Amino acid sequence: LAGAAARAFTPRKTGRVINVASVLALVSERFNPVYNASKAFVLSLSQSMQNELGPIGVKVQAVLPGATRTEIWSRAGADISALPPEMVMGVDEMVDAALVGFDRDEAVTIPALPDAAEFEAFTQARLKMGPNLSRDHAAARYHTAAAA
Repeated sequence: LAGAAARAFTPRKTGRVINVASVLALVSERFNPVYNASKAFVLSLSQSMQNELGPIGVKVQAVLPGATRTEIWSRAGADISALPPEMVMGVDEMVDAALVGFDRDEAVTIPALPDAAEFEAFTQARLKMGPNLSRDHAAARYHTAAAA
């Protein structure tokens, strides 16, 4: 759906896309690995779309809610009441927060995160690795003593 929207918005040089991922995109060690991986894909897709489409006027937002009180829990056979109540947000509050983030031009909105600077620091740390992720040689820490 996001790809179809991007194809429609690109020639118009305007449009809005909101993709819903999950905070589990950032915490792959918890809960269901397939679900987490699918949400990491949505986040990555959104960030790639932001880089590609933002300069031409298409706005893309990724929303990363935490546990939200919806019927997905019962459909998945899970009991949301097993989670601490302070971890579970109501759907109306989550949507309202996501839309506030959208209006503020947040590329990634995490409704439960008190300090947006934490995600910004995470992003900057991730981007800092960029120049070192692909090189013509292995990092020194992987050289054996015999090769050194």
